[in-house]
Amino acid sequence: MDYQAFCDANAAMTCVVSVEKLKDGRPGKFRIVTGNKAYIDSIEHPAPGTRMLTDRFIPNSEYTLYLTRDLNFEDYCYRAAVEGKCLHSYAHPDRMPVWFNMTFLPLSSDEEDMAYCSYTMEINMEAHTEKMSAISGDLASAVLETGLKIRGASDFRKAMQDVIKDIRDLCDAEHCCVLLMNHAEHCCTVLCEALSDNTVLKPMGVYLDENFYRIAASWESTVIAGSNCLIAKNDHDMEVVRERNPVWYESITAAGGKNIVLFPLRSQGELLGYIWAINFNPENSVKIKETLELSTFILGSEIGNYLMIDRLKILSSRDMLTGVMNRNEMNNYVDRLTRDPEKDEGSVGVIFADLNGLKKKNDNEGHEAGDQLLRNAAACLRRIFDEERIFRAGGDEFVMFLSDITEADVAEKIAMIREKSQEYEGLSFSIGGGCTPHSGDIRKALRMADQRMYEDKRVYYETHTRI
Repeated sequence: MDYQAFCDANAAMTCVVSVEKLKDGRPGKFRIVTGNKAYIDSIEHPAPGTRMLTDRFIPNSEYTLYLTRDLNFEDYCYRAAVEGKCLHSYAHPDRMPVWFNMTFLPLSSDEEDMAYCSYTMEINMEAHTEKMSAISGDLASAVLETGLKIRGASDFRKAMQDVIKDIRDLCDAEHCCVLLMNHAEHCCTVLCEALSDNTVLKPMGVYLDENFYRIAASWESTVIAGSNCLIAKNDHDMEVVRERNPVWYESITAAGGKNIVLFPLRSQGELLGYIWAINFNPENSVKIKETLELSTFILGSEIGNYLMIDRLKILSSRDMLTGVMNRNEMNNYVDRLTRDPEKDEGSVGVIFADLNGLKKKNDNEGHEAGDQLLRNAAACLRRIFDEERIFRAGGDEFVMFLSDITEADVAEKIAMIREKSQEYEGLSFSIGGGCTPHSGDIRKALRMADQRMYEDKRVYYETHTRI
């Protein structure tokens, strides 16, 4: 077959790829045999943002002369050339700010140890949704169901739990997970995960120590390595993972992983985290890739919106300096308890802790010293109370709420505050507490705690003035 003539007959960028067939059934070298002018120009005169590793086309060279090794590209070429499949993909590789519309077609060959396919591509500077949706009916149905489950949900996390179970079923995998990355705090959290019955794999939370963020941070550059995802189907592919990222490879295999699918989740260019499937059915790899390429596009957007709303909620409910709840949240909490007296939640206690000497600290040492004193005060209180029940009610005033508590319990907590505060330099509180047997009467406890706190402050300043 005249491969050059075949390429030249295509107006779109087209090349012919040869796939070496080894005796053990594995693929050998992947080479770009030849290409038409449009394809060669894409290498020698690339579009903005699409520069290759070299800008000179050399016929019959390995494709890695031009591109970072891409297991997905190799898989599609193998399936087209060796297995005779017609394949299509529309993907956004991380290495380039463009979208590739790609078609792989099998070509005839008389060579026993070599198979061929054509590779035709179109470059889009922006995503074309009509091309992203050009998938089979069953895949489109699965993707649509994912979107509907999330959009129609009142509980986002519960909806995502249902979605990850569906993805695990699609992949026929032992474990699927959505892992979120907090780049500011260098930590990872599990949004949702699903494990198959009788799997030896453990929940992801077992591995999320302070070192795991560094492993996850390495995936973008060393594992995905220029593609839009990683699909390591077998020992041959996993060996590539080992070469690129030995630490992560050891982590996977030590946990019982034999293969892995890994897709990044992005929203407006920001890397939010990853979705993966471990010990999946490699026979489904093409279906998995096509489905997750579109599903992760939707999931990234929805997770981004969820995280943004969550951040806005934090901004509206948290005191940004100390990290505890703010006065607005305290008012909401009190209103909720008093709104319906018949829904009595039992006894509640209130403790007012007013920071002593904050104004003097600010005047003598500056506001940064005063801010640090406030942060130390919050840190001290966190050692005693649930963070969600600590409120910064004013400039130097903190309020804590307790449930199912007696006056003796309140006194014990106050003693603990006084004891713990001695471990911080210059930290001192004026404290008052109150308790009521009925949650609907919480305002009585507030007034009682406030009065006792002011009496404690009067004694404090009288003592320190004399000193």
